[in-house]
Amino acid sequence: MEQVKRVLDGSLLWRAACAVCLWFSGQWKRSRVIQWFVHPGVWDRSLSEESVFYRLWSLIRRGLCWLYEKLRLEKLFGGSVFLQTFVWCAIPVAAAPALPDRFHPSLVVAGLAAVGALSLLLSLVRDRERQLAWSPANRYIILYAAVYMAGTLFSVNLSDSLESGVLSVAFILFSVVLCNAVINRKQLDALIVLMVLAGTAVSFYGILQYIFRWGYQSAAWVDSDMFSSIQFRVASTLQNPNMLGQYLILLIPLGGAELLTARSWGRRIFYLCCCGVMCMCMLLTFSRGAWLGLLFAGAVFFVLLNPRLLLLVPFILAGMYFVLPATVIERFSSIGNLTDASTSYRVYIWMGTLSMLKDYWLCGIGPGTEAFNRVYPAYSYNSIVAPHSHNLFLQIVCDAGIAALLIFIIVLFVYFRTMCAALSREKRWTSRVFQIAFTSGVLGFLVQAMTDYSFYNYRVMFLFWSYLALGGLCARRNGLPEGRLLV
Repeated sequence: MEQVKRVLDGSLLWRAACAVCLWFSGQWKRSRVIQWFVHPGVWDRSLSEESVFYRLWSLIRRGLCWLYEKLRLEKLFGGSVFLQTFVWCAIPVAAAPALPDRFHPSLVVAGLAAVGALSLLLSLVRDRERQLAWSPANRYIILYAAVYMAGTLFSVNLSDSLESGVLSVAFILFSVVLCNAVINRKQLDALIVLMVLAGTAVSFYGILQYIFRWGYQSAAWVDSDMFSSIQFRVASTLQNPNMLGQYLILLIPLGGAELLTARSWGRRIFYLCCCGVMCMCMLLTFSRGAWLGLLFAGAVFFVLLNPRLLLLVPFILAGMYFVLPATVIERFSSIGNLTDASTSYRVYIWMGTLSMLKDYWLCGIGPGTEAFNRVYPAYSYNSIVAPHSHNLFLQIVCDAGIAALLIFIIVLFVYFRTMCAALSREKRWTSRVFQIAFTSGVLGFLVQAMTDYSFYNYRVMFLFWSYLALGGLCARRNGLPEGRLLV
């Protein structure tokens, strides 16, 4: 790397390009808008005593503490495994993507998340000195969950939407639980490693699935006339190749962060293999939206790491053209081609959904495939049948109305502002790299969300909200105590 750096520094063209980039960087940093964006209020470690949330929580907590003492529950729970909140919350985050379909994975994850939430509640009731950790995005996450629940209750058919709505709200609120479950740096780092290992295991199974042709294949997943060379698309344990691609967009940046922060050659080789396995599996999904999202996430990752690396993008893309198989190049170059059945299918669905939302934009129609299909067929173009709108932002409006979309955008705004503020002041290499990974992962995820309903798979939804919580924790990673894994 040092030799490459010396060669580049000796190039007049490279030095000129770097000077231009540095000039733009200086203008960017001096912008008043940018300075306002990267200097938000300080992270609230606990709830403000003036807030409604604080007063409500204090009232509930006092009642539970009184009940805990009167029933003498300390004899039952003191020193028990149920107080290991981090363990109970880490299990569903790490295991969610790897659970096989026959075990009803969404319900298993919901059960494990509920145990984690009860463990946290028990810890807070038992220890009156422990404060409820509070990130800037939490109030908006709770508000989003409340609006989504209201959208569920006002569904066009409550029985169709209730299970989907309750499960979604539970997974959204788990991010607040996870924010409190991780109380030190060692726990945060360990959970990230577990997520990377889980992503590698899911990807390795996906590669084996491609080799041995395991699992279900839908004729709707590929246009056989346009892509006759694609006979199999990998879905691994997530039932759908596009959902697998969404998941890997979140995990590959974390694998890259582990690789860049590894302190020994053994760990570097190990995480390089992990990244290689996940990237190979991503290719085998043949999901163009996921590829586009990963490329965007990668570009953001390297630009935030070192803006001058942006100058290497043309060379990297040219190298990929010569290295990647012709099938992959053909598939990627078809993005935006309306003669492709998959692309035209999505465009017709978007048109039908927009027509529907002209009448249902205020409160939506309620979450769930059944609710969507009660209303959408009356507005569909070309008699297109679809389980959802194939766009995350449109589907949020369908589920709970325009208010839900606005609050979701606020959640994202606060999240990115928190991450950018942390990056602007971060000096430590490890913390900075993980902050970049969590920022680029969410951005890449949102790029694919433009072409698919990312929360169609509840486990992907669960991991997205958990990812936001962990990103917020990484924003203040240096402020966390070193700690122990089990406390």
